[in-house]
Amino acid sequence: MHHRTVGELMTRPVVRAPRDMPFKELVALLTEHDVTAVPVVDDSGRPVGVLSEADLLRKSSGQADPSGLLPLPHLEAWERAKARGARAEELMSAPAVCARPEWTVVEAARVMSDRNVRRLPVVDETGELLGIVSRGDLLRVFLRHDDAIRDEIEGDLLRRTLRLAPSAVTVEVRQGEVTLDGSVETRSLVPVIVRLCRGVDGVVSVDEHIAYGTDDTGGSAMAA
Repeated sequence: MHHRTVGELMTRPVVRAPRDMPFKELVALLTEHDVTAVPVVDDSGRPVGVLSEADLLRKSSGQADPSGLLPLPHLEAWERAKARGARAEELMSAPAVCARPEWTVVEAARVMSDRNVRRLPVVDETGELLGIVSRGDLLRVFLRHDDAIRDEIEGDLLRRTLRLAPSAVTVEVRQGEVTLDGSVETRSLVPVIVRLCRGVDGVVSVDEHIAYGTDDTGGSAMAA
Protein backbone atom coordinates (compact mmCIF):
# COMPACT_ATOMS: atom_id res chain seq x y z
CA MET A 1 0.00 0.00 0.00
CA HIS A 2 1.48 3.33 -1.08
CA HIS A 3 0.94 6.45 0.99
CA ARG A 4 1.67 9.77 -0.64
CA THR A 5 4.46 11.53 1.22
CA VAL A 6 5.12 15.15 2.08
CA GLY A 7 7.88 15.10 -0.54
CA GLU A 8 5.31 14.26 -3.22
CA LEU A 9 2.81 16.89 -2.08
CA MET A 10 5.03 19.82 -1.14
CA THR A 11 5.48 22.96 -3.25
CA ARG A 12 8.89 23.54 -4.78
CA PRO A 13 10.88 25.63 -5.48
CA VAL A 14 10.14 27.65 -2.37
CA VAL A 15 9.72 31.39 -2.17
CA ARG A 16 11.86 32.39 0.80
CA ALA A 17 13.02 35.49 2.63
CA PRO A 18 16.42 36.24 4.16
CA ARG A 19 16.48 37.22 7.81
CA ASP A 20 17.31 40.86 7.08
CA MET A 21 14.65 41.50 4.41
CA PRO A 22 12.84 44.76 5.31
CA PHE A 23 9.11 45.09 5.86
CA LYS A 24 8.12 46.65 2.53
CA GLU A 25 10.15 44.12 0.55
CA LEU A 26 8.41 41.33 2.46
CA VAL A 27 5.00 42.72 1.51
CA ALA A 28 6.15 42.97 -2.11
CA LEU A 29 7.50 39.39 -2.01
CA LEU A 30 4.18 37.93 -0.85
CA THR A 31 2.25 40.01 -3.38
CA GLU A 32 4.53 39.24 -6.32
CA HIS A 33 4.38 35.47 -5.78
CA ASP A 34 0.73 35.41 -4.63
CA VAL A 35 1.54 33.50 -1.42
CA THR A 36 0.37 34.09 2.14
CA ALA A 37 3.57 33.04 3.92
CA VAL A 38 7.25 32.33 3.32
CA PRO A 39 10.00 30.56 5.26
CA VAL A 40 12.68 32.85 6.63
CA VAL A 41 16.13 31.32 6.10
CA ASP A 42 19.63 31.90 7.41
CA ASP A 43 22.73 32.28 5.25
CA SER A 44 22.92 28.47 4.83
CA GLY A 45 19.36 28.16 3.55
CA ARG A 46 18.00 26.64 6.74
CA PRO A 47 14.58 27.80 7.97
CA VAL A 48 14.66 29.83 11.17
CA GLY A 49 11.02 30.90 11.12
CA VAL A 50 7.94 31.46 8.99
CA LEU A 51 6.58 34.88 8.08
CA SER A 52 2.90 35.17 7.18
CA GLU A 53 0.45 37.91 6.27
CA ALA A 54 -0.82 37.72 9.86
CA ASP A 55 2.68 38.55 11.13
CA LEU A 56 2.86 41.58 8.86
CA LEU A 57 -0.62 42.79 9.77
CA ARG A 58 0.46 43.21 13.38
CA LYS A 59 2.26 46.30 12.12
CA SER A 60 -1.13 47.89 11.36
CA SER A 61 -3.15 46.40 14.20
CA GLY A 62 -0.68 47.66 16.79
CA GLN A 63 -0.89 51.26 15.63
CA ALA A 64 -3.27 53.96 16.84
CA ASP A 65 -6.53 54.42 14.92
CA PRO A 66 -6.14 57.57 12.75
CA SER A 67 -9.72 58.59 13.52
CA GLY A 68 -9.12 58.33 17.24
CA LEU A 69 -12.31 56.29 17.66
CA LEU A 70 -10.72 52.96 18.52
CA PRO A 71 -8.63 52.44 21.66
CA LEU A 72 -5.20 50.91 21.35
CA PRO A 73 -5.43 47.12 21.60
CA HIS A 74 -3.91 45.30 24.55
CA LEU A 75 -0.85 43.51 23.26
CA GLU A 76 1.44 41.01 24.91
CA ALA A 77 5.11 41.92 25.02
CA TRP A 78 5.95 39.63 22.11
CA GLU A 79 3.13 41.14 20.06
CA ARG A 80 4.40 44.66 20.73
CA ALA A 81 7.89 43.59 19.68
CA LYS A 82 6.54 42.21 16.41
CA ALA A 83 4.47 45.32 15.79
CA ARG A 84 7.66 47.40 16.10
CA GLY A 85 9.66 45.00 13.92
CA ALA A 86 11.08 46.12 10.60
CA ARG A 87 12.90 43.03 9.30
CA ALA A 88 11.92 39.42 8.64
CA GLU A 89 13.67 38.00 11.69
CA GLU A 90 11.86 40.51 13.94
CA LEU A 91 8.44 39.83 12.42
CA MET A 92 8.48 36.07 11.81
CA SER A 93 6.98 33.30 13.93
CA ALA A 94 9.87 31.26 15.32
CA PRO A 95 11.27 28.71 15.59
CA ALA A 96 10.19 27.12 12.32
CA VAL A 97 8.13 23.94 12.74
CA CYS A 98 9.44 21.71 9.94
CA ALA A 99 8.55 18.45 8.23
CA ARG A 100 10.64 15.79 6.52
CA PRO A 101 9.95 14.71 2.91
CA GLU A 102 9.36 11.08 3.91
CA TRP A 103 6.53 11.91 6.31
CA THR A 104 3.04 10.69 5.51
CA VAL A 105 0.01 12.96 5.27
CA VAL A 106 -1.05 11.72 8.72
CA GLU A 107 2.26 12.69 10.32
CA ALA A 108 2.25 16.16 8.78
CA ALA A 109 -1.42 16.77 9.61
CA ARG A 110 -0.88 15.82 13.25
CA VAL A 111 2.06 18.20 13.61
CA MET A 112 0.06 21.02 12.02
CA SER A 113 -2.83 20.35 14.40
CA ASP A 114 -0.65 19.95 17.50
CA ARG A 115 1.41 23.07 16.78
CA ASN A 116 -1.50 25.09 15.34
CA VAL A 117 0.31 26.00 12.12
CA ARG A 118 -1.02 26.20 8.57
CA ARG A 119 2.12 25.17 6.73
CA LEU A 120 5.42 23.38 7.31
CA PRO A 121 8.78 24.04 5.67
CA VAL A 122 10.19 20.73 4.47
CA VAL A 123 13.87 20.09 5.21
CA ASP A 124 16.40 17.36 4.55
CA GLU A 125 18.54 15.61 7.13
CA THR A 126 20.92 18.59 7.27
CA GLY A 127 18.08 21.07 7.85
CA GLU A 128 18.31 22.62 4.38
CA LEU A 129 15.02 23.84 2.92
CA LEU A 130 13.55 21.59 0.21
CA GLY A 131 9.94 22.76 -0.10
CA ILE A 132 6.87 23.79 1.82
CA VAL A 133 3.65 21.88 2.49
CA SER A 134 0.35 23.51 3.40
CA ARG A 135 -3.00 22.30 4.69
CA GLY A 136 -4.31 22.59 1.15
CA ASP A 137 -1.51 20.35 -0.15
CA LEU A 138 -2.41 17.65 2.37
CA LEU A 139 -6.08 17.83 1.40
CA ARG A 140 -5.19 16.97 -2.20
CA VAL A 141 -5.15 13.27 -1.30
CA PHE A 142 -8.94 13.48 -0.97
CA LEU A 143 -9.20 14.39 -4.66
CA ARG A 144 -8.18 10.83 -5.50
CA HIS A 145 -10.62 9.04 -7.81
CA ASP A 146 -13.01 6.50 -6.31
CA ASP A 147 -11.90 3.84 -8.80
CA ALA A 148 -8.27 4.18 -7.68
CA ILE A 149 -9.28 3.85 -4.02
CA ARG A 150 -11.41 0.78 -4.74
CA ASP A 151 -8.65 -0.87 -6.81
CA GLU A 152 -6.13 -0.37 -4.01
CA ILE A 153 -8.46 -1.79 -1.36
CA GLU A 154 -9.45 -4.78 -3.47
CA GLY A 155 -6.02 -5.53 -4.88
CA ASP A 156 -3.41 -4.43 -2.33
CA LEU A 157 -5.33 -4.95 0.92
CA LEU A 158 -7.90 -7.68 0.49
CA ARG A 159 -6.13 -9.88 -2.07
CA ARG A 160 -2.40 -9.45 -1.59
CA THR A 161 -2.11 -8.40 2.07
CA LEU A 162 -4.98 -10.36 3.64
CA ARG A 163 -5.17 -13.04 0.92
CA LEU A 164 -8.96 -13.08 0.82
CA ALA A 165 -10.85 -14.63 -2.06
CA PRO A 166 -12.24 -12.11 -4.59
CA SER A 167 -15.80 -13.02 -3.59
CA ALA A 168 -15.23 -12.66 0.18
CA VAL A 169 -15.66 -8.88 0.52
CA THR A 170 -17.09 -6.43 -2.00
CA VAL A 171 -15.98 -2.81 -2.04
CA GLU A 172 -18.00 0.21 -3.12
CA VAL A 173 -16.55 3.72 -3.07
CA ARG A 174 -18.52 6.93 -3.57
CA GLN A 175 -16.93 10.33 -2.96
CA GLY A 176 -14.24 8.64 -0.89
CA GLU A 177 -16.79 6.90 1.35
CA VAL A 178 -16.11 3.15 1.43
CA THR A 179 -18.79 0.50 1.98
CA LEU A 180 -17.71 -3.09 2.66
CA ASP A 181 -20.01 -6.09 2.35
CA GLY A 182 -19.35 -9.82 2.53
CA SER A 183 -18.21 -12.52 4.88
CA VAL A 184 -14.91 -13.63 6.44
CA GLU A 185 -13.93 -16.63 8.52
CA THR A 186 -13.20 -14.95 11.86
CA ARG A 187 -14.56 -11.94 13.73
CA SER A 188 -11.11 -10.60 14.60
CA LEU A 189 -10.40 -10.01 10.92
CA VAL A 190 -13.19 -7.43 10.53
CA PRO A 191 -11.56 -4.55 12.48
CA VAL A 192 -8.27 -5.29 10.71
CA ILE A 193 -9.94 -4.79 7.34
CA VAL A 194 -11.59 -1.57 8.49
CA ARG A 195 -8.35 -0.17 9.93
CA LEU A 196 -6.40 -0.90 6.76
CA CYS A 197 -9.09 0.67 4.60
CA ARG A 198 -9.10 3.84 6.71
CA GLY A 199 -5.37 4.14 6.08
CA VAL A 200 -5.77 4.29 2.30
CA ASP A 201 -5.09 7.74 0.86
CA GLY A 202 -8.33 9.48 -0.11
CA VAL A 203 -10.66 7.48 2.12
CA VAL A 204 -13.16 9.71 3.92
CA SER A 205 -15.05 7.06 5.91
CA VAL A 206 -15.56 3.28 6.10
CA ASP A 207 -18.93 1.61 6.63
CA GLU A 208 -18.69 -2.17 7.04
CA HIS A 209 -21.36 -4.86 6.83
CA ILE A 210 -19.10 -7.88 7.07
CA ALA A 211 -20.37 -11.11 8.58
CA TYR A 212 -18.12 -13.77 10.06
CA GLY A 213 -18.30 -17.51 10.64
CA THR A 214 -16.37 -17.90 13.89
CA ASP A 215 -16.17 -15.54 16.82
CA ASP A 216 -12.55 -15.82 17.97
CA THR A 217 -12.79 -12.78 20.24
CA GLY A 218 -14.96 -14.26 23.01
CA GLY A 219 -18.11 -12.38 21.99
CA SER A 220 -21.37 -13.72 20.59
CA ALA A 221 -21.18 -15.44 17.20
CA MET A 222 -22.95 -14.13 14.11
CA ALA A 223 -23.92 -16.39 11.22
CA ALA A 224 -22.07 -15.76 7.99
